[in-house]
Amino acid sequence: MYILLYAALLVVCFVVLIKGADYFVEGASDLARILKVPSVIIGLTIVAFGTSVPEAGVSIASSVKGMNALSISNVVGSNVFNLLVVIGFCAAIHAFKVDDDIRKRDYPICIIFTIALVIFTFDKKISRIEGLILVAMIILYVILLIFASKRSPQKPDEEEEKGKDRPVTFTRVLLDLLKIALCIAAIYLSSQGIVKSCSYFAKLFGVSDTIIGLTIVALGTSLPELVTSIVASKKGENAIAIGNVVGSNIFNIAFVLGTSALISPVSNLSFANVIDTFVCLGITLICFIFVFFGKKFRRIDGVLMLVIYAGYMVFVFLREFGYIAV
Repeated sequence: MYILLYAALLVVCFVVLIKGADYFVEGASDLARILKVPSVIIGLTIVAFGTSVPEAGVSIASSVKGMNALSISNVVGSNVFNLLVVIGFCAAIHAFKVDDDIRKRDYPICIIFTIALVIFTFDKKISRIEGLILVAMIILYVILLIFASKRSPQKPDEEEEKGKDRPVTFTRVLLDLLKIALCIAAIYLSSQGIVKSCSYFAKLFGVSDTIIGLTIVALGTSLPELVTSIVASKKGENAIAIGNVVGSNIFNIAFVLGTSALISPVSNLSFANVIDTFVCLGITLICFIFVFFGKKFRRIDGVLMLVIYAGYMVFVFLREFGYIAV
């Protein structure tokens, strides 16, 4: 009976998640045009924060309950999934260019945040002071984006220039904000339902919190990024698609782990957890090579990224079952 209930929950949550992401992208794109803010800024802030809500909920709750392995593994697993699967899948379907601001500013910042994660977890814990530093870093980053948006306001699209676009009114802005808020709620609740149902099935096999965090929970909490980026890419909003991933990874490290550590210090991490942060940094640097030298993600890059993710999953499972000593 429970199996049928969790299976039904999984299907319903997938439907809600997909539709929520669809309307989320529409609302964010429209809001960007209304406020004359570059789509990349919207992708790096509103969309990234919204799709990071599931990670925040899971990691904060896990940290409070003392499930530190799940808390850190969720963030690391989600970031790896975002880079290799979300971007990789979008690129494998259709190659796309990377916005210059992301390539020169935001992705290098993402690398800095990942390096901070490695440094802070090297002693197998994240203290409240380190959590405060991470939160301060994300605040400074958002301020940087605000100033950047003022320097480079978005140009009107063709429809606006032809006068075909709807007039900007307070009601229109309010409706877009309401749409975004409702979509964030739908994405959060559906992701939680997916994680709960997937975790139920996973625990039938008796696997650890670390493996659940790196696989089932990371997959569940990263589904918003995957669906949102795919939808954005299909709508031609490549800036939102890539900005969503880079911004989400930054928010996951700084906001999610930073807030978790402030509420309840993340301690007693395993050596495997530390190794995974190094893997996350390595993957972040590998993807940066594609961005920096190619200035776009080609289809071959996307396929290679998916292969790397499959190899990482094989490594994780071999380690979990004792075939690799780490």
